[in-house]
Amino acid sequence: MFTYFEKLNRLFMEMEASDKNRKRVDISSALKSSVELIKKTAGKGNKIMFIGNGGSASISSHMAIDFWKNSGIKAVSFNDSAQLTCLGNDFGYEHVFEKPIEFFAETGDVLIAISSSGKSKNILKGVKAARLKKCKVITMSGFSKNNPLRKMGYLNFYVPSDSYGFVEIAHGAICHLFADYTYKKPNG
Repeated sequence: MFTYFEKLNRLFMEMEASDKNRKRVDISSALKSSVELIKKTAGKGNKIMFIGNGGSASISSHMAIDFWKNSGIKAVSFNDSAQLTCLGNDFGYEHVFEKPIEFFAETGDVLIAISSSGKSKNILKGVKAARLKKCKVITMSGFSKNNPLRKMGYLNFYVPSDSYGFVEIAHGAICHLFADYTYKKPNG
């Protein structure tokens, strides 16, 4: 069983990052740039938006709460069940993130789009909507090295695994790093 953790550790070392030009960048630089982008966004009064399906939806909801509760940064996740079923019914499931982003996103916001496969149509449409609103996008994906989400962000994080568990753990860790480095410690 310990080999599970050894494999997970290896995946953290093999993660890749790329920029908006699809150029590979040093993972440490990409993490630092992401934290700086989030701080800059918050400093201007803008918000961080999260989208994801399944386990990635859980990460999205969790991180939105951590960002506003612990870091004092406006953050929202578009994973409310009534919202998802309403929009899925009225517009089709592939539009469940696109529609709220069209309505709530403002120029200067940041969208963090999380998808293990990097192929979910609703995530891809959400990213396109955010880009049309002139939001910066950070993507997190796994599975195929050529997944379309990996090519759509200002910064893109890729976990080279086809295991949902490993990919989701890595995405959660990246998000927690973002939150931990923007955390506002209470006075005293």
